[in-house]
Amino acid sequence: MKDLKFEQKSSLSRLEAADRLSALADALRHGGNAELDFGPGTLSLRIPEELRSEVEIEVGDGEIELEIELKWPTGQVES
Repeated sequence: MKDLKFEQKSSLSRLEAADRLSALADALRHGGNAELDFGPGTLSLRIPEELRSEVEIEVGDGEIELEIELKWPTGQVES
């Protein structure tokens, strides 16, 4: 079971999508504790120095779907 799950679906203009990705890129660049605005609320995340990533592109049914996943552990990893 997940500790927390946030999901939001909406229609965006190309510029709005770029603004969201830019805000995420800034949060990743600075790391540490980041705050991201998502509509009516703000999501606070701790972003570590190292992340795992996955990029998936699907083409079908008249649509292109692009998924970018970033994963990291919730707590500190012991070495």
